[in-house]
Amino acid sequence: MLWLAHNVWERTFSSEILDSAYKPLDLTIRMTASAIEKYVKFVDHFLESAEKHLMEGYQVNYYTFTDHPQAVPGAGLQPAQSLCTVPIKKYSHWQEISMCRMEAINRHIAETIHWEVGCWILVFCLVIATVFHNPWGAETLGEVVVALYPGYFNMPQRWFSYERKSASATFIPDGEGDFYYGGAVIGGLVKKVYDFTEMCHITILADETSGIMAAQQESHLNRYVLSHKPA
Repeated sequence: MLWLAHNVWERTFSSEILDSAYKPLDLTIRMTASAIEKYVKFVDHFLESAEKHLMEGYQVNYYTFTDHPQAVPGAGLQPAQSLCTVPIKKYSHWQEISMCRMEAINRHIAETIHWEVGCWILVFCLVIATVFHNPWGAETLGEVVVALYPGYFNMPQRWFSYERKSASATFIPDGEGDFYYGGAVIGGLVKKVYDFTEMCHITILADETSGIMAAQQESHLNRYVLSHKPA
């Protein structure tokens, strides 16, 4: 990219070379996902496919934020992995759920990871309805990691669903913006993810106070990444 970030595609990297660089660092990788209401049913599929394909050979700890902790199934994980269920409040509207997601991750980092020693703690915020079909490994590690939204990949910028209401905290003027990013994958070093989730939570609250609803769930993400380029 113009700001020297890497675009990662299949067959553009060597897993062996990346693993030789990252595995000696003794990384701690936390995978978080929200399972609100009916989405609890996706937890099993998420974990089952993740255990087959996600960060093979690395220690991965899973954290499920849910308003139905009793409904989260007990999945059989590999010995090095762990699953923690974090109870949260019940919300119905997507904007409330999005705000809750950012707030829950931000609080989780502040209350738990903040006290852990070590620079190589990475946090990924995923969508619980995700199913992994192929290996996903160290090629996705970086300070700030986001994913392109598939539906807008080959679309001209003028068609992106950026927030165009100037009163919104997520406003992006015409002609600005690099890509349209989706919310399915957000990750990076713990400090960077903390800053990201805190700012998104703030902008969601600001719009709520102003009586504004962002155009899309990804509006707050795209506004933040425009000013804080991903790695």
